[in-house]
Amino acid sequence: MTLAHVYTVAFEGVEAREVDVQVHIGEGGAGVFTVVGLGDKAIGESRERVRAALAAIGLALPWKRITVNLAPADLPKEGSHYDLPIALALMAAMGVLPASEMAGYTAMGELSLDGQITAVAGVLPAALAAAEAERGLICPAACGPEAAWAAGLEIIAAPSLIGVVNHIKGAQVLATPEPRLASSAISAPDLKDVKGQETAKRALEVAAAGGHNMLMIGPPGSGKSMLASRLPGLLPPLDAREALEVSMVQSLAGELREGAISRVRPFRSPHHSASMAALVGGGLKVRPGEVSLAHLGVLFLDELPEFARPVLDSLRQPIESGAAVIARANAHVRYPARFQLIAAMNPCRCGYLTDPAQACGRAPKCAVDYQSRISGPLLDRIDIHVEVSAVSAADLSLPPPAEGSADVSLRVANARDIQRARFAESGLRTNAEAEGELLDKVAKPDAAGAKLLTEAAERMRLTARGYHRVLRVARTIADLGGAESVQRPHIAEALSYRRIAHAG
Repeated sequence: MTLAHVYTVAFEGVEAREVDVQVHIGEGGAGVFTVVGLGDKAIGESRERVRAALAAIGLALPWKRITVNLAPADLPKEGSHYDLPIALALMAAMGVLPASEMAGYTAMGELSLDGQITAVAGVLPAALAAAEAERGLICPAACGPEAAWAAGLEIIAAPSLIGVVNHIKGAQVLATPEPRLASSAISAPDLKDVKGQETAKRALEVAAAGGHNMLMIGPPGSGKSMLASRLPGLLPPLDAREALEVSMVQSLAGELREGAISRVRPFRSPHHSASMAALVGGGLKVRPGEVSLAHLGVLFLDELPEFARPVLDSLRQPIESGAAVIARANAHVRYPARFQLIAAMNPCRCGYLTDPAQACGRAPKCAVDYQSRISGPLLDRIDIHVEVSAVSAADLSLPPPAEGSADVSLRVANARDIQRARFAESGLRTNAEAEGELLDKVAKPDAAGAKLLTEAAERMRLTARGYHRVLRVARTIADLGGAESVQRPHIAEALSYRRIAHAG
């Protein structure tokens, strides 16, 4: 009887759970190769990939009963990254590799039939888990730069199975991978391209400075998508901790290009046909959705009412908590989802509700039916509502604005620095995250501002959530102006961004 084991990981959200890959080679049952431990179809098929990969390097499986156990046995496991740890544990059990040494590694990788190790998703969180457990990591060479971001970790990034064997036996030495940082240059278009729309551009600056959700309502061609596409150029780059958070989600989704981590904030723009699983996460394998891929960045939803209403309402919980929690009968998965929602919509289906030249023929019913597709609770969670009017020919004939994205981004960066210092002890990042006593403390308006807010709250029938969101936006406006306290003008501007329903 021969027993050996190598470690790997199973993913529950961004958390990497330790899995012990145990291989037992015993007498009887000649040629039987069994994998147990609640694996999915890809793991069941790994037997044939492992058999062929071992044959490619000149190794034949012993004509005995081979049992592979993935412990803990009650933890669901999925994915092709179990190929490599199964192959390594088999070789350790066969005496090809030292069994005691292999027990000190976490391994993950998919095997080709010719013995090559191909890239898999989730190497970054696996590397961090291996470092915490004080083990080395064996991974595909293509994923080496990604794994190298886990400090103090021995990494064997091999292109092939024979490369792993030769490295461990000392026949060759594989180079230690270096962490790779993607270019931080932002290719977002410039705000100078937008002519007119001064109110909308001001609202976009406030949204960028405080991380606020924003809804733009206007006729077709008024520049709503154009404004949204320029938001990434106004946002500051991710710091080191934020870049790691974002990259862990991207790693799990298989979206880290060449293993390089980027400091550019994500900008996701799903089509309005997206399903609930695509937007908030889920599906058969509980993958991260667009809200998680937009973590610490921007989620842009164009043609907002065209999304299915249940899909839109599924955003309510992630907006409040900053996380997407997906519950299944056999899994309870949590992905980070602290995103900034930017949405755009027409005032009615035809888009010309307020245009006297192209008057909507079904007003006001067209507008009521169209806007009612978005629930009140979701609208209440959007801090800034701004009307984007049609651009006239006179506006288009004007020269480009003197102020572009570079100028606005400096003010946004200064406001973000103020917020970072303000919330240093609380762990928050922006004014949009402040709540409770902390919000009351940092955004307490002066007497004139408090009176205005109280009167407006009664007339506009603001909910408690809406009341607090006005305070958050006012605090950001004050930060952009360099004011120590929230004053009446800041409250007045913040109130102007609250939604007032169309009367038709």
